[in-house]
Amino acid sequence: MDFNETMKINIEFDKAKEVKEIVSSVYESLEIKGYDPISQIVGYILSGDPTYITSYNGARGMIVRVERDELLEELVKTYISELKKN
Repeated sequence: MDFNETMKINIEFDKAKEVKEIVSSVYESLEIKGYDPISQIVGYILSGDPTYITSYNGARGMIVRVERDELLEELVKTYISELKKN
């Protein structure tokens, strides 16, 4: 490792990746428990009430680590990105 070079971190990319991983995991946990993942995640985003998210597999603990506005921002970015592909 060369300690004379400055490491550069892309925090925005890291945060986006973390949000995607959390949403994916939460979605899967909600699905496994028999909930409608979309409705539950929307309920959480709108209300801020973490009880919309199951505690199964640590999903509730994961979702509250991300600010709701960051969560919404990543969801909209992904949606718009998919729209542009078509």
